[in-house]
Amino acid sequence: MRITLNPAIRRAGLPLTAVAALAASALALTPSAVAQTPAAAQPVHTARACATPAKAGDMACKALRVTSGTVHAARTTTISPDAATAATPSGYGPTDLRAAYGLTSAASANGSGETVAIVDAYDDPNAASDLAAYRSYYGLPACTVASGCFKKVSQTGSTTSLPSADAGWAEEISLDLDMASAICPKCNILLVEASSASMANLGKSVNEAVALGAKFVSNSYGGSESSSDTSYDSSYFNHPGVAITVSAGDSGYGAEYPAASKYVTAVGGTNLKKSSTTRGWTETVWSGSGSGCSAYDAKQSWQKDTGCSKRTIADVSAVADPATGVAVYDSYGVTAGWYTFGGTSVSSPIIASVYALAGNPSSGSYPTSFPYAHTTALNDVTSGSNGSCSGSYLCTGKAGYDGPTGLGTPIGTTAFAG
Repeated sequence: MRITLNPAIRRAGLPLTAVAALAASALALTPSAVAQTPAAAQPVHTARACATPAKAGDMACKALRVTSGTVHAARTTTISPDAATAATPSGYGPTDLRAAYGLTSAASANGSGETVAIVDAYDDPNAASDLAAYRSYYGLPACTVASGCFKKVSQTGSTTSLPSADAGWAEEISLDLDMASAICPKCNILLVEASSASMANLGKSVNEAVALGAKFVSNSYGGSESSSDTSYDSSYFNHPGVAITVSAGDSGYGAEYPAASKYVTAVGGTNLKKSSTTRGWTETVWSGSGSGCSAYDAKQSWQKDTGCSKRTIADVSAVADPATGVAVYDSYGVTAGWYTFGGTSVSSPIIASVYALAGNPSSGSYPTSFPYAHTTALNDVTSGSNGSCSGSYLCTGKAGYDGPTGLGTPIGTTAFAG
């Protein structure tokens, strides 16, 4: 860049140092120099995919769609409120997630013949085509209805008489199918759609998934605890030999059901970022991760924390912070394209799929107990909090077990086999 001094400045006989300072100031104010200044990261804003439950006994999905802000994921991207969808992904993809959790070799070798079931409410008419778009973009093997890899059924097992469609739950479905694909690309996927978001219908869908042979069932929804929970436990979630995962919640400290069920693996959430550590990644508690002490469900024998006399949430965790969210392809009821999602709806299908990579649970076992026997095979999350509980482990990341992240996040599949 050439800088021409004003003749008056030349006549003034300014010292060379002053002239140099003026030149530097002029350079600093040029448009090209201003453009090189990094933009400040913008806070992430989200929208809940599903409506708030209208009455007791109804559940809400735990998917949070990023509507604006800076996402620190596969590539740091600032999402505009006017362009929340994109032609290319901005969140973490399969390679990132498998690398973060030590699953690269497991995903390439395992999962063939296993079925991960996804339980959600209402129908996503575009589930198969959106799944195909995600898998094609990331170079994953096709998973289609024709090949038998993907199957969509109602809570009664029908492939033709499906529930009414719902755009919000369709976002949840896209998220769940994509996360199962990312972690276990060789797994078959069974989508069971409940006729409504009631616990009764979602519970019947869990039973149908198991009846159809799934050994791994992900549930990305939750609601308030109630005195009915122990009966729901026995009616819908007591399936020995089946790994059932449930989102811990997106509202911070406070117990939810069915994450509180003693028969399921409650999955909390983290903020996941690339780093220069030996692992290459760091994790802290996501402030929205659900945790707490159940008011109704009994504590399992393998859960040893002493600050809660009943069941403690969570057991394990995975990425869920929308600010370090994942890429999802969705087209039903929205502009077709790539969105970034967070919420414990991300972490539940991730963990269900890690169980699938680890192989079928032993007959009669409760897979929620497996991580408690392999605590060294988990990344301990020791910082961050999700609310106020006087600094207790129930809402604060600590060495060892804590509520928001449980025992930690996967290091391969060891902690999920048994």
